[in-house]
Amino acid sequence: MIRDTLSVDAGDVRLAVYVSGPRDAPPIVLVHGYPDSATVWEPLRAQLDTRYRVIGYDVRGAGASGAPATRSAYRLERLAADLAAVAQATCGTRPFHLVGHDWGSIQCWEAVTEPALRGRIASYTSISGPCLDHASLDLRGKSASRTDETPSPHTLKRRRPFGSSVRQTLKSWYIFFFHLPWLPELVWRAGGARMWPLWLRLTERVQSSRDPSQLRNALNGLNLYRANFVDKLLRPRARHAHAPVQFIVPLRDRYVGPELSLGLDTWLGAYRRVEIDAGHWVVLREPERIAELVERFVEQHPVEQADAGEHGVSSRSAGA
Repeated sequence: MIRDTLSVDAGDVRLAVYVSGPRDAPPIVLVHGYPDSATVWEPLRAQLDTRYRVIGYDVRGAGASGAPATRSAYRLERLAADLAAVAQATCGTRPFHLVGHDWGSIQCWEAVTEPALRGRIASYTSISGPCLDHASLDLRGKSASRTDETPSPHTLKRRRPFGSSVRQTLKSWYIFFFHLPWLPELVWRAGGARMWPLWLRLTERVQSSRDPSQLRNALNGLNLYRANFVDKLLRPRARHAHAPVQFIVPLRDRYVGPELSLGLDTWLGAYRRVEIDAGHWVVLREPERIAELVERFVEQHPVEQADAGEHGVSSRSAGA
């Protein structure tokens, strides 16, 4: 399938966008994580673009996209605005399906819970990237009701195993490291970027070629952490999803624990949760499996129903 490359104006930067698949097919937008570029989606694109209009893009600071001059320009609201710009340029006013992995999933939560995008997102599949607001409120032992009043503090914790917050904190060691001055940049420059394919091979059993933009992705992407995590930890917001949500939960994820996708009915309504025996970079290792799960959820939520606002998906966990 021929892939077209577009340049989309997002205000302070231009974004490199990659489109393939039939023009009249249902659109699926893929948002990559850290320290990747849109190339991480190529194995999945090959599984989907015979039946769907597949749209991927390099997020700001990564791949062939522009990099803003300030750290504040990496805040979640700017990232959600980038997604809206890409969707407008490639889908017009037509609703689209959304898939995010890692930091791509984290930033997509901003769009999925932003009222301005209500009716534009037909479905959302989240892979290994929690909503920072939900995670922060959980750490505080709080949740919010549908009327934004404060309910029982146990609402989100009901189904989470004892000690899950401690285990996730240990998994998140790298977040603390990325907030240190100079040292993360030094590690990436001193060989971290060059050795990244080896790291994936040793820890994820993934064979991947080196991304020419790997060092740029890694250095610029540190701003994603530094611009957002402390703010969300100190000032989380009540965020309710306006689109049907599916979690794909790799049970051997080294970075994101499965507990982060439990007990979110307050925020999401009924949602689908599928556990799989896989690691964090499952989008590279098992693209066929991910494509099957994405397609199954997409088919349950045709774009024509996006404006109805009815999720209609049973909350459950399932092996796949």
